[in-house]
Amino acid sequence: MTRKVMAVASGGGHWLELCRIAPAFDGFEVAYVSVHPNYADQVAGHRFYAVRDVSRRDLWGLAVLVPQLVRIILRERPDVVITTGSFPALFALMLAKLLLRTRTIWIDSIANVETLSSSGSLARHVADVHLTQWPGLARHSGPAYWGAVL
Repeated sequence: MTRKVMAVASGGGHWLELCRIAPAFDGFEVAYVSVHPNYADQVAGHRFYAVRDVSRRDLWGLAVLVPQLVRIILRERPDVVITTGSFPALFALMLAKLLLRTRTIWIDSIANVETLSSSGSLARHVADVHLTQWPGLARHSGPAYWGAVL
């Protein structure tokens, strides 16, 4: 039985970093989730879902995002959810953990040089593996540094 991975990222750098680690998913059944429908072309041959892009300043948007993510998670039933960040991805980790007890991995963006992102700081509460791409940000209590994506 092939393991199922749900790879989640918002747009821009988060998506680029997720695509950079995609070769690590070889041999797995992968479904991608992002906020831009046109990203589906970049992961042809895999299932792709577009969801509402929200930020911590758009909490009303969560009323749209959460049901979207619940449907995707229940349809895909991933063994692992991995993300390179963003607020929508944080909710994907939380919901997968809550609904299915899915293993979760958060890789904070390489753009966060001096401090973790606000979502990355919150991710330590739900991510089974919580990573930073900068050795200076690693802490004994998390996040860990395993190397950089870029």
